[in-house]
Amino acid sequence: MQKLALLGFGTVGQGLAEILVEKKDALKAETGWEGKIVAISDVMKGSIYDPDGLDIERALHIVKRTGTLDDYPDSERLIRDLDSFETIEQTNADTIVEVTFTDVKTGQPAIDHCKAAFRAGKHVVMSNKGPVALAYKELAQLAKQHRVRWGFEGTVMSGTPALRMPLAALAGNEIKEMTGILNGTTNYMLLRMEEGLSYEEALEEAQQLGYAEADPTSDVEGYDARYKIVILANTVMNSLLKVDDVQCEGITHLTPYDINKAKSKGKRWKLIARVSNENGKVKASVQPEMLDETHPLASIQGVLNAVTFECDLAGTITLSGPGAGRTETGYSLLIDLLNIYRNHL
Repeated sequence: MQKLALLGFGTVGQGLAEILVEKKDALKAETGWEGKIVAISDVMKGSIYDPDGLDIERALHIVKRTGTLDDYPDSERLIRDLDSFETIEQTNADTIVEVTFTDVKTGQPAIDHCKAAFRAGKHVVMSNKGPVALAYKELAQLAKQHRVRWGFEGTVMSGTPALRMPLAALAGNEIKEMTGILNGTTNYMLLRMEEGLSYEEALEEAQQLGYAEADPTSDVEGYDARYKIVILANTVMNSLLKVDDVQCEGITHLTPYDINKAKSKGKRWKLIARVSNENGKVKASVQPEMLDETHPLASIQGVLNAVTFECDLAGTITLSGPGAGRTETGYSLLIDLLNIYRNHL
């Protein structure tokens, strides 16, 4: 029985909790894995801990109804108001699910959460990009030192196994280049611009549909994709790439003239994240590129993500799928939990 503590109970944390409720019996029957959430700690919603396990269906119902965990019923075992570090250090959870809101510029508080968990001898699974992009080497070494596992499948393409597939299914290949559409918001906007909208109209529509944040800077300037290509480079290519090493350009300068010029040439614009290994030197960039319509990534439309792996043995392999979403990201955490159980992480 894997005992879980959730740091964060927003969209992603609730998505995982819903999967565990819905798939509990199927997961046990198919894989032998059982998971029990013993603690939840959320800055806004509150903190509850029961060493025997929480009633997650009730917690989900309460938080959806009231927005907090204040109405979760008290019991002799229930402990309230542990902060995130107390939840890591003082609960009987063996695995920390880190899904807090994290500053991608600093990676905090998730980086410190990881350090505290590893030092306490606890596994961590997460969907936060910041710690993996900014402190991968340090955290990977710390996890190894304390003989615990660190899973972060959801940091690149949510539940689509952009990390697991090359590491497992493509093992033995030298992957010379990875090229991806790693941001669904900009991919949707470029599609709508092809269909006649201006940049401003496409952005407004993306915001109305919930694809873009009120402050869309991270998406439209390419920063989100830059973090993801660094994660791919460092985990798949075993490089030491830093975020500042990646040349980055967004889509804000593209005009209807640019879009139509590409169409007249049988091409289409995509925001491409690219990393290559040339004689041991790793180079990476994020920038808009005009792709031929026959290119594997040219047909990726809407909010889908995709990544192409150039392999010396398997040839060109393209993986596509959702890059975000409540259930999809919750599933990415489940992938990591199952791999800890299988000891294949």
